[in-house]
Amino acid sequence: MAEHDPQVYRAVAEAAWGWVRAQVRWDDGPWIPASAPAAADATPAADRDGLHSGTAGLAHVLAEVRLSRPWSADEERLAGAVAERIRRGIPTATDATFFDGLTSAVGALTALGVEGSEDAVARLTALAEPDGWPQQLIGAPRYAPDARVHDLTLGTAGVLLGALWARRAGAAGAEELAEHAADVLLAEAQPAPDGLNWTWVPERYRIGDPFEMPNLSHGLAGIATALAVAGSELGRPDLVAAARLGAQHLVGLADRSGGGFVVQSSLPHTNPDRDLVTYTWCHGPTGTSLLFAALDHAEVPEVAGAAPDDWLRRCLHSVRTSGLPERLHPGFWDNDGQCCGTAGVGEVFLHSWQRSGEAGDLEFALDLADGLVERAVREGPHAYWRFVEHRAEVPLLPPGVGWMQGAAGIAAFLFRAARVTENPPGAAVLARMDTWWALA
Repeated sequence: MAEHDPQVYRAVAEAAWGWVRAQVRWDDGPWIPASAPAAADATPAADRDGLHSGTAGLAHVLAEVRLSRPWSADEERLAGAVAERIRRGIPTATDATFFDGLTSAVGALTALGVEGSEDAVARLTALAEPDGWPQQLIGAPRYAPDARVHDLTLGTAGVLLGALWARRAGAAGAEELAEHAADVLLAEAQPAPDGLNWTWVPERYRIGDPFEMPNLSHGLAGIATALAVAGSELGRPDLVAAARLGAQHLVGLADRSGGGFVVQSSLPHTNPDRDLVTYTWCHGPTGTSLLFAALDHAEVPEVAGAAPDDWLRRCLHSVRTSGLPERLHPGFWDNDGQCCGTAGVGEVFLHSWQRSGEAGDLEFALDLADGLVERAVREGPHAYWRFVEHRAEVPLLPPGVGWMQGAAGIAAFLFRAARVTENPPGAAVLARMDTWWALA
């Protein structure tokens, strides 16, 4: 196989996307199982319509496919059914999250280019309380009932990004929703000796010992990212200033040795069976680099004595020199998905290349695409990936189906890699709710 071959990328992407579509169930559908094979009598999970592992993720793959080729009749049917199912659930939805709730719905409906985002905005506005959005995802024994969540994937920062994205699409009420979410986050800021901090759950709700995940998905980096983007979009210097102080505190938490930038995946680090740092979208410098892209977008000149782009390049340097996508030791880089693995890293490196023109970013992203091709499991006309749980008796996990942890998200990255390889200067790129500012 020739390296960086767009025909190979596209072939594997089509094979994986075909496998994903083969998993779609139409009884009470459409819905997809989290992994395959699923039992014949399996029923939809509660997060069936979400981005993480549900059909909202399929909307994002469909959007990538549409940039690569026209939809087939079956894909047209699937897109329509996904949109209709998501719209139908909005009036009674109580989940506000980016991963699985109303914010996820905004992302999916805009990706498909259909109506419904205004309804999701209205429902989010109706559910809003003075200090955020009710949730049923976390509680005892670590947190009190009715705890609020600040973070990007499960909390207020995610609602803020969704509102800003809906505003860019012209949805009525989106600006007011964004202002409320931003004000909630601003009120929850905690002074730190070197800036500002946000815990993913306010301390007043905490029962157990302190535990934080300071990177993008559940922590400070994601919250500051949302505030930086909001400040730029809403013309609010107070939000940009708060985001800058959050980034300044994050710099103080980082290991910056060797010209890099990594922040521990958890503070304190209490599980010796997990790596102290990871390099992913969710808990590593890949995702954290998006904070510095957001500060650059907001025209912040410096953070802790350096330009935001300098910190971004440090994040990417740490990823590039980490050893991935090789599995260097048990537990290292055992995932190829969008959230925690190779596809998500490749997406961010392509964002960086399309934003800066840095040739090394493109080369590394395509090296990752080659790694995905190599690790694909081929089965007749289909392809999928099996991640590894090194502590399990059978380390190879069942193949995941959805966006964040499965073949759907990986296929989307490979479709993009094929377009970029064929036409580097002019490749079409899909702007998404959680990354659009990194493409500017």
